Amino acid sequence: MDSRLTDLAKKPIGRLLWDYSLPAVVGMVVMSLYNVIDRIYIGRGVGAEAISGLAITFPVMNLCAALGVLIGAGASARTSIMLGANDRRGAQLVLGNSLTLTLVIGVIYISAFAIFLEPILRAFGASDTTLPYAFDFMAWLLPGMMFTNLAFSFNNIMRASGYPVRAMFTMIIGALLNIAIAPIFIFALGLGIKGAAIATDISMLCSAIFVFAHFMRKDATVRFTRGIYRPDLRIIAAIISIGAAPSLVNAAACCINILINRSLVEYGSDLAVGAAGIFTTYASLLTTIVLGITMGMQPIVGYNYGAGHYHRLRHTLWLATAIATAITTAGCLGGMLMPVTIAKIFTVDPGLIAVTSHGLRLAMPMFWMVGFQIISTTFFQSIGKAWKSIILSMARQVIFLIPLLMILPRHMALDGVWTSFPVSDFLATVVTATLIGWQLRHLTPPHPIEK
Repeated sequence: MDSRLTDLAKKPIGRLLWDYSLPAVVGMVVMSLYNVIDRIYIGRGVGAEAISGLAITFPVMNLCAALGVLIGAGASARTSIMLGANDRRGAQLVLGNSLTLTLVIGVIYISAFAIFLEPILRAFGASDTTLPYAFDFMAWLLPGMMFTNLAFSFNNIMRASGYPVRAMFTMIIGALLNIAIAPIFIFALGLGIKGAAIATDISMLCSAIFVFAHFMRKDATVRFTRGIYRPDLRIIAAIISIGAAPSLVNAAACCINILINRSLVEYGSDLAVGAAGIFTTYASLLTTIVLGITMGMQPIVGYNYGAGHYHRLRHTLWLATAIATAITTAGCLGGMLMPVTIAKIFTVDPGLIAVTSHGLRLAMPMFWMVGFQIISTTFFQSIGKAWKSIILSMARQVIFLIPLLMILPRHMALDGVWTSFPVSDFLATVVTATLIGWQLRHLTPPHPIEK
């Protein structure tokens, strides 16, 4: 057996989770930081209206990410389960089918967004003031979304097949390159917000090249080879069934962003939209760290589930939950105790600072629970329990948050938008605890199709 796979089966869980999660966390944090720095560049170099325009693009980017995650998350989980069941050929076929799916879906959605970009941005809440910024950013970013999906989808498969450090470098390469060249395009070349998009495209192309070079190596656990690219409906269904849950999270985030933007414009102003953009960026930085932990957890849980080592699976779940909860608790305290400091990182506009700090205090009280929710959703995804993963994915952002966003602002105006978040976080945690408790009492071997 490959020594990388032996580690997944026998290495102490604490050390194994550290080995897999630390590179993922570092890579994800660096990626998130480059998004944050991009927004700082735009907010300070272009203006408050540009930050609001950028916030309008979040739903479009979430939809693009949802389609990429549909393949990447599903393929990585299937790869782990198959390797745990000693099905190396099945893992190879997952890799090849993932490439075919990514290319086909990418061409379709990029073309559709390019054709209908302006009406889509209008529908997502763009005003006459913010539309030019949102349009310029997305028009230049869309061509590079294919590179982004390729880099992230196959980065997940790389990690799942036993290469966590190399997967980290995939993310770091793109992030550091973007941080270096973004100010050149934004400031030196005078391209403003479109320069930020161009820099991102170039950076993601370099990441995609790096990750593809890995899968062409002869010593890779799974690699590109002949006979693995022809679409196989059984494999495609297996990938999509697991990838559907995290994909729906991103798609739901799109719907949420649309609803939030419209509510903020109705009950607040363009500054309120910008404040939501800053809140989303801050929350995303924290959840990105947790997602890094889930990326390290997923191969361990998936492999040991496929191998029938349930005690290692439980140990991994609870250790990851403890770490994730510590992170979201720290973020919760920061958002409530230092909201002005957080707002000032992104803007010097006094009005935007005031709206943002008020929103953070109202939105963050229950954020400490979110780490447990994210870990649990990935746990179900990792063991192939697609529907339970989907339920948890939808609970926080759809089942509870959307109704709250439609009800509370009618009674509390702008404060109702912000208050919807902690109420949703609490209700979703109740559902999460119920499902996890039941599953841990009823663990069974994977269905043959899952292998």
